[in-house]
Amino acid sequence: MQQPLISIITPNYNSEKFITDTIESVINQTYENWELIIVDDYSTDNSLHIIKQFVEKDARITLIKLSKNSGPAIARNMGIKTSKGNYIAFLDSDDSWFVNKLEKQLNFMEQKDIAFSFTSYYSFDENKNDRKLIKAKEFISYNNLLTNNYIGCLTVMYSVKHLGKVYFPDVLKRQDWALWLQITKNNVLAHGIKEPLANYTRRKSSVSSNKLNLLKYNWVVYRKFEKLNLVRSVFLMIILLSKKILK
Repeated sequence: MQQPLISIITPNYNSEKFITDTIESVINQTYENWELIIVDDYSTDNSLHIIKQFVEKDARITLIKLSKNSGPAIARNMGIKTSKGNYIAFLDSDDSWFVNKLEKQLNFMEQKDIAFSFTSYYSFDENKNDRKLIKAKEFISYNNLLTNNYIGCLTVMYSVKHLGKVYFPDVLKRQDWALWLQITKNNVLAHGIKEPLANYTRRKSSVSSNKLNLLKYNWVVYRKFEKLNLVRSVFLMIILLSKKILK
């Protein structure tokens, strides 16, 4: 029986410092039936040159170049659109995976017939210092997810058979959280793997680095995408703020 194909979607924008580690963490996976679709969001650094060298060496790696800078949602969606996999996973161009990430996550999903899963992961600063463990919850429902984004995008994998191809809303920030809400709203539980299987880089220049600025995008998700009423949106914002303060 042929192994399922896993499509890995990697948006890239000016990640020359990190992209080699990212790609090598995919190439080194113990599970080998994958395709890596790198969507370059009009980079101006040397990352394109680095990516092309990998493309020439491994037929499983594809490069798509956008004609203008369009943001991570558009880049990821382009990758999803062209993907051929039974499963879709996400890995940003400054993050990396443990070598057994795909194997363990696929086995977990196949054995339990799971549509949507994520894992624990480590978070580092750009110099690989200040390591923090972000623990995955066992299950996350839509209502749980409304109070906070508990799911790291770099750890997510979903089943195309169960969900079809689902796409990120076109918003600069919090588009990953908006997609997880879209998925779980349809009575789909997100299943967590307790073992950390990925490394996340906290970049000072990333669109998610300004936590206060992110709050307005939380509001956009509540009101525009989830279409929650004013009272419930305010209530959820208070819960969210209290979590951030206590953290």
